[in-house]
Amino acid sequence: MTTQTTSRVDVTPAAANVIDNLKVQHGPLMFHQSGGCCDGSSPMCYAVGDFIIGSTDVWLGTIVDCDFWMSEDQFEYWRHTHLTVDVTPGRGASFSLEIPLGIRFLIRSRLFSEDEMNHLPPVRVGGDS
Repeated sequence: MTTQTTSRVDVTPAAANVIDNLKVQHGPLMFHQSGGCCDGSSPMCYAVGDFIIGSTDVWLGTIVDCDFWMSEDQFEYWRHTHLTVDVTPGRGASFSLEIPLGIRFLIRSRLFSEDEMNHLPPVRVGGDS
């Protein structure tokens, strides 16, 4: 018997295409959503190594083979929410790699169902291996 696991974060086909193109230009990528300055709670895309994960950052999963992290404070707010990374035209005020393309990543969200909540995987915190 297999247990179904609910993903915490997914990606739209349009965002996946942008991520694939950015990987060609910049190599391996990662995402972080801080809720801090710049674009607030917009997901930021960085080349791996250009952003240092903090000891309290929470790993939500991967999208297009890229780790997706969130600050602990944001996670407390979003823990019951499924996130989908999408793209939209426009320039954000961030350091995210897609900005020069005239687009920006954004989060579309919905609450998990009760069944999904029962099948969420445990999260990993930045200092965990």
